[in-house]
Amino acid sequence: MDNKSTEQAVVLTGGCLCGAIRYQVSAAPFDADYCHCVQCQKSSGAVFQAWMDFKLEQISWLAGAVTEYASSEHVLRGFCAQCGCTMSYRDRRYPDYYTLTIASLDKPSSVKPNYHIYTQNQVSWLNIVDDCQRYQYQRSS
Repeated sequence: MDNKSTEQAVVLTGGCLCGAIRYQVSAAPFDADYCHCVQCQKSSGAVFQAWMDFKLEQISWLAGAVTEYASSEHVLRGFCAQCGCTMSYRDRRYPDYYTLTIASLDKPSSVKPNYHIYTQNQVSWLNIVDDCQRYQYQRSS
């Protein structure tokens, strides 16, 4: 029997707090991380943000659309205009990739981050015990 016929497509679904935005992803993320940078802290109101990365064509928007804010020269941060929920991150230098918040998944436990970035900004009282690689700034290529 052909392996391809027995493989099942990964489908992840998610959306914002109020339900105005819904999405579906046709594959597992190719990467996922915890970001402790100041911009993620400020934009989410949390001490870190957990992200998952996809190729743009793997994401289907089922309802609504994110409103984007240019938080820096290259970065657009997406949120729901109705409830304010943080949803996405796009770097204009990499137009084929799209990043979504893990917490926006219907089942956030289905994706586990692989590493931490910008740990120099991690708040002193937060102790995350895991085996993920840590980077003081961004992860080098």
